[in-house]
Amino acid sequence: MAMEVKSNSSVPETQLLEKISAAISAITTAKYVDDVILTLHSVAILIFPVDTSSLSDVASNWLSCFPLTARKLVYDVFFVKGLIFEVVQALIPSLNHSTSVVRSNTERLVALCLLENEGALQLAKELDVYHESNDNSASLVKLTVSRVAQLVASVPDKTRPGALKSLSSQYLLSICIKLGSSGCLFLTKALSLFFKSITIQLLDGAEEKSRKLYGKEVYTGVDGSFLFVAEMFARICRRGSADLLVSEVIPRIHRRVRNLLSSHDKDIITEKSFKSDPSFQFWLLMIGTIKDAYVLEKMTEQILHQLVYESANDTEAYWILWILFHQSFQHQTTVRVIFVDKFLLLKVLPFCCLRWILQFAVFGCPFDDGKLKKSENNHVLLEAVSRVVQVWSTREFVQSSPLEQQFYVTAVAGLLLENMSREELDSTKDVMRLILEGVSCRLENPDELVRKMASNVALVFSKVVDPKNPLYLDDSCREENVDWEFGLPSSMGALSSKNRTSNNVVKAESNDKGVHMESQNHGDTHERESKLNPDKKKPFELMLVDPDEIVDPASLNDEFLTGEEVDDNASEDSESSSDSSLQPYDLTDDDSDLKKRISQLVDVVGALRKSDDPDGVERALDVAEKLVRASPDELRHVASDLVRTLVQVRCTDSVVEEEEDSAEEKRQKALVALLVTCPFESVNTVNKLLYSPHLDVSQRIMILDVMTDAAEELANAKTIVRKTQPKSLISSASEPQLWFLPSSKGPTGAGSWKEIPDTLPFSSLNLTNRFERELPSKSVEIKGKTRRWGHNPANLQGSVNDWSQNKFPLYAAAFMLPAMQGFDKKSHGVDLLGRDFLVLGKLIYMLGVCVRCIALHPEASTLAPALLDMLRSREVCQHKEAFVRRSVLFAISCCLNALHPSFIASSLMEGNEEISRGLEWVRTWALQIAESDTDRECCTMAMACLQLHAQMSLQASRAFNSAESSQQKQSIGLPSNLAKGVIRIPGSNSFLG
Repeated sequence: MAMEVKSNSSVPETQLLEKISAAISAITTAKYVDDVILTLHSVAILIFPVDTSSLSDVASNWLSCFPLTARKLVYDVFFVKGLIFEVVQALIPSLNHSTSVVRSNTERLVALCLLENEGALQLAKELDVYHESNDNSASLVKLTVSRVAQLVASVPDKTRPGALKSLSSQYLLSICIKLGSSGCLFLTKALSLFFKSITIQLLDGAEEKSRKLYGKEVYTGVDGSFLFVAEMFARICRRGSADLLVSEVIPRIHRRVRNLLSSHDKDIITEKSFKSDPSFQFWLLMIGTIKDAYVLEKMTEQILHQLVYESANDTEAYWILWILFHQSFQHQTTVRVIFVDKFLLLKVLPFCCLRWILQFAVFGCPFDDGKLKKSENNHVLLEAVSRVVQVWSTREFVQSSPLEQQFYVTAVAGLLLENMSREELDSTKDVMRLILEGVSCRLENPDELVRKMASNVALVFSKVVDPKNPLYLDDSCREENVDWEFGLPSSMGALSSKNRTSNNVVKAESNDKGVHMESQNHGDTHERESKLNPDKKKPFELMLVDPDEIVDPASLNDEFLTGEEVDDNASEDSESSSDSSLQPYDLTDDDSDLKKRISQLVDVVGALRKSDDPDGVERALDVAEKLVRASPDELRHVASDLVRTLVQVRCTDSVVEEEEDSAEEKRQKALVALLVTCPFESVNTVNKLLYSPHLDVSQRIMILDVMTDAAEELANAKTIVRKTQPKSLISSASEPQLWFLPSSKGPTGAGSWKEIPDTLPFSSLNLTNRFERELPSKSVEIKGKTRRWGHNPANLQGSVNDWSQNKFPLYAAAFMLPAMQGFDKKSHGVDLLGRDFLVLGKLIYMLGVCVRCIALHPEASTLAPALLDMLRSREVCQHKEAFVRRSVLFAISCCLNALHPSFIASSLMEGNEEISRGLEWVRTWALQIAESDTDRECCTMAMACLQLHAQMSLQASRAFNSAESSQQKQSIGLPSNLAKGVIRIPGSNSFLG
């Protein structure tokens, strides 16, 4: 230090000599270095008075003045050989010094003392001696240990950027996590080199000390060194390095457990085997010394993940958990809550970890050849079953919990039930009732995997109640062992969801017009039809309708009755050509001639109403679609009755087993054909039936599916429309050619027109003008002939062919408005906002498809805002079921794609605040869903909606600015209320309006 030194000549010489003599005597008799330092300091102050006001000034180059050898042997050794307890308290606070030279020197000394010379281990030993001192109370020891541990743990946070790597807060480490059959997953993690070195020192010292003290009475495991180790571990975990700590702990204990298990017969390995081994003494007490609940939870979770990474088997994992936690599990409520409550109900852990937790914390005994085994004490099992089933059975858990959490808790409930007996189940309170409630609320869920959860639990429950009569609700769960992982791949060891159906994805494709989103969870019908009939055309496939096609209705029955041609005179020819009329005749399965042919729509209606004639119903369903597609004259008159009959007919009562899906497919195709060929009459009937109290949920869903398919077919069908361009009867005055002259049009090579004079001798007046011209000769070569048949030849002069697309806008209002009027009415048999949420989700999806089918058409400007107004209602957009919220997001995306930007701009210019409020609600609500919704698919769809909203706002802003500049050029002022309409673009501070 460069201190301000002032010579003090006023000190008497005799006093100075006496002071030096006393100092020599004190140094001679001194036992500690501190006494020598104090004595020399008193003499130095007397000779060189120091100005205390400048004491903090430090020279920048004083240390470099020392030779390298002197610095190591004199300066560095002063810190290395001193008490690390005092060195730590002196050096670490200086890491925040304002002078960079002092900070760099302090960092070098900290690394030298704590890391290179194992100062952390030495510190634990000194604190042990400090604890054994009779002058120190237990509370003072804990306070000192806590303060020193806090100083050591703060080193990475106090080091400056660019400091020594050994003291840096983080470094990157690439690790590979094994995922079984799915391969490996490489991760890059940030870990602290400083904490890694401290952890290794403390573990080495703790293990060594526990082995030395094993068997002695003084060994209690709670002394200064172990208190410091526990406090340091807690501080390391608190700073986010629990995974680093566990990565050093688990390999050590795993290696010792594996060696012990391999050296002994597994049948003789007991709890006593580990208690009597000196190498396990520290591990038996390590967790018990940590009292921080947060640290215990983080450490325990990381221990389970590390065991997965270490590929520990069931037996090894069980004994490791027992060694670390058995004492704490018995005596600490915090540890029991972590295992029995948090790890079974609130966390999502790998499936193998779940089995380890159940075996250790619930069953309380080792595995039996890799299978779960319960002990004789079953009160923990009964308590766990009651607690888990109570959570699993609630409807709120199904509605608000992520799908991964539902998988996990379902697996917990299933594994517990698999290890229960009928007597144990009867002894529990309300467990049977809760299981039935949980199964019931999942069976009505639209998600296939949620229904599979109910099927698996119902199967296990039925085996407990009556093992001889298992209940199979799903054909896929007929194996002996239930798959509690549900066939899902693991991601980082945790259960994860996957796409349930072919249409259960969100697609956001950017194009010039915006982003198009596909449907969510509404592909059950289409997927089922594609499996039954692979050749079936998709609903979006273009269909050609020829208005000149002639169909014989009577011929529609031939392909369904028999594969051969039917001849009315077949019986007579057969009889006349036969040699003997007494020849035996096989009457088996020969009643095809007795079946009445159905060739009229009225016959279809009559056959469908005869529920006691299943064969007639089946034949009517076979021909219904083709008869409707033929568009006979009677279609308009019978369309309503036929729609009503098709909706109410029970296909399952009229067909043989395992053919219900085929009959259902034919019924839906016939209904789609009715809505396409006779829209107004048919859609009016289905809208009345939709809210009829006499239908069930399946019939309402079928109606909505049919309306969806019909809207898509009408929007994508192509028809030939012949447009005739009439010739103008009055010529334009601007034509350069005289009106009475013939047109100059004609074949290539034709000459000009020439007037022909009248050659008749008796003609005195020339009342007409005649013209002629030379035409090119026809080519001798004839390449071929083409003949076209039809009522109106396409090559007639003045007629052209045109393709007319999207016939749906004409019928969009008839499809949507009646269906939107009754969604919030609760009547007998109808409760869309409550019990019938499946119908509500399907209804919203159908309305979204209808809006998508009229995208950028004038009808969208009226129907899309009306649909947004319906979706804004709290009962709809804030519905508890994720299925409904997904439908709302899909419908919103369709509305955003359907509205033309110029319409939005013109609405704002006209002062239409409804559009502004609706689009602002879309932005705020989608942002809320993206940030806080528990359903992952809802979050993804909400982000796509925000992207659509941003693109729509940008395009509308451009249209608005263009219209505004145009009006300014025409000196037309904007309305005064224009400023009230505002559209905010997500992710920016700009406004439209």
